[in-house]
Amino acid sequence: MDMLKKLFPFAFTEKKDVASLVLYAIVHIFAMAVISVVSFLIGLIPIIGLIAGLIFGLIDLYLFVSLVLCFLDFFKILEKEI
Repeated sequence: MDMLKKLFPFAFTEKKDVASLVLYAIVHIFAMAVISVVSFLIGLIPIIGLIAGLIFGLIDLYLFVSLVLCFLDFFKILEKEI
């Protein structure tokens, strides 16, 4: 659990209500959409597009995992440390 908190620090910040959770989700979804569009546009360049696509794919994966962890933490599904 400590490792997850170090890798995804913003996912474990205190969310006081549903509005802050929804705002966090909207920001992440918007960021993933922007990264996908930029990845597509750079993907049109042959060699650079392949490398950039891999990097942007990893960034998208990081954002998605962070969003899922945020929801799991908000609904208290993740285990608390003893």
